[in-house]
Amino acid sequence: MSISIFINHYTMTRKNTAYGLLVAVALILASCGGAGDQKTTGQAAAPAAAATNPDDPMQNKGIGPVKSVTLGTIDEAMVQEGKALYDLKCTACHKASEKFIGPAPKGIMSRRSPEWIMNMILNPEEMIQKDPIARKLLVESNLAPMANQHLTEAEARKILEYFRTLE
Repeated sequence: MSISIFINHYTMTRKNTAYGLLVAVALILASCGGAGDQKTTGQAAAPAAAATNPDDPMQNKGIGPVKSVTLGTIDEAMVQEGKALYDLKCTACHKASEKFIGPAPKGIMSRRSPEWIMNMILNPEEMIQKDPIARKLLVESNLAPMANQHLTEAEARKILEYFRTLE
């Protein structure tokens, strides 16, 4: 589906044209991006993907800077910071408990590895292009591609901590 058809679909099916325009702008920005915006090269990402089973959602670590995440007890301060970041950067497309423009993060920790989640947050363009699970999710669910919010690893980790409380 081309971007213009996708934009027309959303603007025609939404009562609020301002909302449709916001979605259109987000899609255009998400589809843009040069080679300079990528955080890793295909060569650097390939060994991490090869080290896991890319088709197993709990073993696939995704493509991006995060190679390992250690989870301990839930850090409430990180949860609060993560929720604030999520509310600021993610709620235009995601609702915590239901599919919206993007999928709901509720229960994501039982469906994806922590590394995959963080790499999807940090590196959505390359994940959608190269990661088999991200590609399949985009095609099967007919969702909009995720926009890069240009978060740091520390910010993505805080959002992941918030996601841990949505189980």
